[in-house]
Amino acid sequence: MQTTADTATGTTAADLEAVLAAAHAARRPLARTSPTDRAAALEAAADALEGARAELVALAAAETHLPVARLEGELTRTAFQARLFAAGLRDGSLVPARVDPADPGWGTGPRPDLRRTVVPIGPVLVFAASNFPFAFSVLGGDSASALAAGCPVVVKAHPGHPQLSRLTARLVTGALTGAGLPAGAFALVEGVEASLAALRDPRVRAAGFTGSLRGGRALFDVAAARPDPIPFHGELGSVNPVVVTPAAWAERGTAIADGWVGSLTLGSGQFCTNPGVVLVPDAAAFTAAVDLPVPGPMLNPAIARGYEESARELREQPGVGVAATGPASAEGVAAQVLTASAADVLANPRTLHVEAFGPAGLVVGYSSPQELRDLLEVLPGQLTGSVQAAADPADDDLAVEVAQLLAEKVGRVVWNDWPTGVTVSGAQQHGGPWPATTTPTTTSVGTAAIERWQRPVAFQAVPAAALPEQLRS
Repeated sequence: MQTTADTATGTTAADLEAVLAAAHAARRPLARTSPTDRAAALEAAADALEGARAELVALAAAETHLPVARLEGELTRTAFQARLFAAGLRDGSLVPARVDPADPGWGTGPRPDLRRTVVPIGPVLVFAASNFPFAFSVLGGDSASALAAGCPVVVKAHPGHPQLSRLTARLVTGALTGAGLPAGAFALVEGVEASLAALRDPRVRAAGFTGSLRGGRALFDVAAARPDPIPFHGELGSVNPVVVTPAAWAERGTAIADGWVGSLTLGSGQFCTNPGVVLVPDAAAFTAAVDLPVPGPMLNPAIARGYEESARELREQPGVGVAATGPASAEGVAAQVLTASAADVLANPRTLHVEAFGPAGLVVGYSSPQELRDLLEVLPGQLTGSVQAAADPADDDLAVEVAQLLAEKVGRVVWNDWPTGVTVSGAQQHGGPWPATTTPTTTSVGTAAIERWQRPVAFQAVPAAALPEQLRS
């Protein structure tokens, strides 16, 4: 189901009520569909998007200003991840089952037959992101994983690509209902007021969000303040630090500086994984090796303004100076490299909290391994942390220690590579401690994302006829 919406006011209260009522009505029929049926529906949705590829990509390019090649790849990724969830449903890897047979001699006393699996949590509200109009939007990872779990999905469209969102929703809705999923299994709503009303509605049982710290925290507080608080899985912000060890700097310093700039400015710095902070043993030499490109277009004027504001906030932190400014784009946006000493950052750890969502990065010089350890100690939670180490780990004990320290603060540790680019797979982890996310035990990328929308249930001495299919054997 897709609502009609006035572009100025968003989804009406009457239309929102129809969407939520339909999602609530669909929750039991959808939960009782077989994994194979849900797999077929996800595959049908992927086919529908790929069948409309030319129209979707053209519309996305017009609304987001992202390059066509990037959008083509992102659409391919979106279809792939839907099919990856389908494959996991078909082979049973996403349908967990654990059976403890009855045991009269169990150590704590006779044990009854216990069988544990998961059930769908119920209707899910998904807040689409601005910077990935396919992969983190209408049929992004949150939507695909929730549908795989058997949950109805209500997507709040991002205002940065409304026409694309509406077309994608029509295609997905048609594909899902055509594959036999119940009416109400999928819907699109628009507007802040409609999304807040949906988040507060008792029929919504969980929510997913990708966006800013300020916006995500406000929504998280709404979800927690309900009479019946619900899980709110928010990805909020990350500066994704890179640590360059002395051994790595000695081996290939200029190449590391070049690689950092490339990753920092990829997509005009508008990825949640751009490495906004780099910790180096020689800040002056590192910044001297930096060559900044002209940024590509920003997603929209609001994001361009936000970038300028956050970059200014970073420049205004005590001890932070401007090391380099690149040539400005036609929009007047320029890449920036700022610098600070470890002593200044340790005196004001707030510096490591400022995410400039755009092509700006901070180079922090450290003078000793202990100073580096101290910096990592005050680092807030992150999505990623990267180590640029010597080619042979045996020559770089500090890098091994840094990887272990980063694992305490980040969701993904990257070795001699850059964090931009997040593979969709079973082992992927895209999350991290606060303020990177609100739920560090979950991921928003990869097949483990389905766990966000599942609730464990144990069945004790229940006859086979009343058990979920995966527990009957």
